Parts: sequence; C-alpha cells; structure tokens
Amino acid sequence: MTFDEARALFPVLEEVAFLNAGTMGPLPRPMVEAIAEEHEAELRRGRGGEPFFERSLALRAEVRARLAGLLGVRTEHLALVVSTTEACNIVLAGLGLQPGDEVLTSDEEHFGLLGALAVSGAEIRVAPAGALHEAVSERTKVVAGSHISWVSGNSLGLDRVKAETGLPVLVDGAQSVGAIPVDASAFDFYTVSCQKWLCGPAATGALYVRDPDGLQVRFPSYFSQASHQPDGSFELSPGAGRFDTAWLGSPSLVGLAAAVDCAPDWRYEGIVRAAAACRRRLAARFEVLTEPDQ
Repeated sequence: MTFDEARALFPVLEEVAFLNAGTMGPLPRPMVEAIAEEHEAELRRGRGGEPFFERSLALRAEVRARLAGLLGVRTEHLALVVSTTEACNIVLAGLGLQPGDEVLTSDEEHFGLLGALAVSGAEIRVAPAGALHEAVSERTKVVAGSHISWVSGNSLGLDRVKAETGLPVLVDGAQSVGAIPVDASAFDFYTVSCQKWLCGPAATGALYVRDPDGLQVRFPSYFSQASHQPDGSFELSPGAGRFDTAWLGSPSLVGLAAAVDCAPDWRYEGIVRAAAACRRRLAARFEVLTEPDQ
C-alpha cells in the first residue's frame, strides 16, 4: 500500500488536516463500509438464532486474535472491553487493594486511569512523569501509568520500572497502540482504546492480563462464566475472556477488524519520518524567529 493509497482510505483528509487521533481517530472508508454491510445483513436476517450467535462468537475470536497480534501476546490473555477507562477499573477492582496499599502513578495521567485509582481503596502517590522508577518505595504495591503521556507525548519508562522492580505494572495504552510498536507481554496489565490510533469504532477496547487467575472478577458479565447455578454462583471462563464486559455488536466487530487491516505495514516507520520532518521544520522556524530584529 502506497502513502497515497493509505491516505485515500480516510475521506476526512480531503477536507481537513485531522490532528485528533488521540481522542477519536479518523474513520477509514473500509471500516464504515463493513459496518454498513453488517447492519444491512442484520436488518434482513434479524439478530437471533443459532447462526447469528455462532457468527458473533466467531467474530469475537477473530478480533481478539487480531488485537493480540498487535500487542504481541497470546489470544487467551486478551479481554474485549469498551474502553481503557473500563479496563483500568477492571484491573484495579480485581487487585483487591486495601487502605495502606500504595499505588504509584505519574503527574501526567488521564482521568480514565485516575478515576479508577481514586476509588480503588489504595493510597495514591504521584511522582513526576519520567521519574517513576526513582519513586518506587517499599510500600508500593502497584505502578500505574501511561505508556505514552497524553500531555507530552513522551514515554513514561514503565518498561524500566517493571524491569528494575518486578512490581505489578498497569499500563494505560490509550496513546500507544496503533501509534508505536507495542509488546504488552512485558507488563502485567495493558489497556487499549481502539477508537483512537487504531481508528476503530467507538466503544471498542481491549485488556491484556498476564495472569488471569491472579486477578479477581469483580464485574462479571455473561462471558465471565463457563457455567452457573440458580443462585448465581459460577465457574470462571478460561483465560482473560472472563474479563470480557460487553456484547459487542457484529457491526462493531467487523468494523474493528477492517480498521486494523487498513494500517499499512510501514505505518510506524512513516510516523517516525513524519515526526522527524515536523521537528526539522519547527527547528528551522524557531531559528528564524530568534534572529535579530525578527
């Protein structure tokens, strides 16, 4: 896929310079077409019966595998959720934190993580971004922060924190997946917002869990149980699928698969080149502005 071919997938770029993928990525035409086709099929076939449910479950498995491939993890360690915020709540509630437990975070976090931290029951300590590895104390139970800061665009060095301390690390990956190569297996928990840099449908996300058996299910969904009893007691589903939270509609699933497939193989190299070009132009402009009498 050439640059021009990739650009043509996003009609919005014919109108504006779209610079807000950190909130909601631009819509690729193949994704919208796939969603429309799926809606039309459901309009005609209805949403019920064994074929419908079998197809829906197969689509879940397909999307789970695609996202796991992007994160460099095994499929059975990935849950399908609707947002990074939801994923952060799942993890922090499931850890069973108590008063006196310390969670270390940075001073550049989004409320999607901060809100979940605030109600976790733990004591929250805030350290300067980029210095988390220096702020870990004997009381620190968990380190939680962004892979890429939504404030500065810088890496917070969470890989170093994990390597040096061995502590559980929860990563807010809202600004990383789709923008940079990611190996989520280096961490304990990694969250994904698919509507951002992956340019997927709204209300789609994922959560990587290194050890599903080590995290409690505090918000059970239909997908949490392999079987259940009349009193509500249930046997847990295997793997991270027990943390799946919602029945994502087939249109969203086919749309997300199409969006992931839209990304060219050279996207990360292209981002690096574009960032370098912007840096050079800004540097040149700065030099002009700081010349005498300018």
